[in-house]
Amino acid sequence: MNKLKTMFCAVFTLLLVNTTAQADSSNFAGPYVGLSASGYGIQLDGTGNSASGGVTETDNISVGQVAPVTGVEVGYAIPIGSLMLVDFGASYYSGAAKIDHLSDDPPITDADGNEDVSFTIDNLVNYYIAPSLALSDTSSLYLKVGLTEADVTVSGDITSPGNLSGTTWAMGTRTVLESGIFIRTEAGYTDYNGISAHGKGNSVANTSTYSAEPSIAFGAVSLGFRF
Repeated sequence: MNKLKTMFCAVFTLLLVNTTAQADSSNFAGPYVGLSASGYGIQLDGTGNSASGGVTETDNISVGQVAPVTGVEVGYAIPIGSLMLVDFGASYYSGAAKIDHLSDDPPITDADGNEDVSFTIDNLVNYYIAPSLALSDTSSLYLKVGLTEADVTVSGDITSPGNLSGTTWAMGTRTVLESGIFIRTEAGYTDYNGISAHGKGNSVANTSTYSAEPSIAFGAVSLGFRF
């Protein structure tokens, strides 16, 4: 992930140094709203430690999922020169990812002697800042960095972990028409902090622990309006 971040910064800096096109950053300035459609590649790497009879068994779970996600965004772009802008905004995305684990702790709760335990991640919110470079009067390139938060819910006889928080890096382009309508294309990734929980001691032993390390890579297309 650090290599991708370095590549984003290097490409953006190279274009900034070498841009010679006549452009006006004020064409992109002001408030805007948009709707987005995204393809999310979600990777959840998890571990379950089930302790029973003095013996601890560790299961490693890796779940990959690709899902369509829709969202809305609002923001404000401020020009800081003839070619540069700073874009501040927030986005909300609907969609969910789930990781399941089967615990073999007693007492037995299904025909296979397992207790279902799962984490569900949904309701992603991103707050971002995006330095932007005007390539022409209608087209701009931006590098985005932001804080992304998501809700975490659990099922099964385990404690509830805190919600997710992570850093998002992305690069994209925005084309603005004279009418104010814009089209944005973007690609990026998010690294989240880990989540963990342990059994409550009813159907899952309180010595059993569960954890997951989520990460997301995505591509998005947005259609919106600049006021």
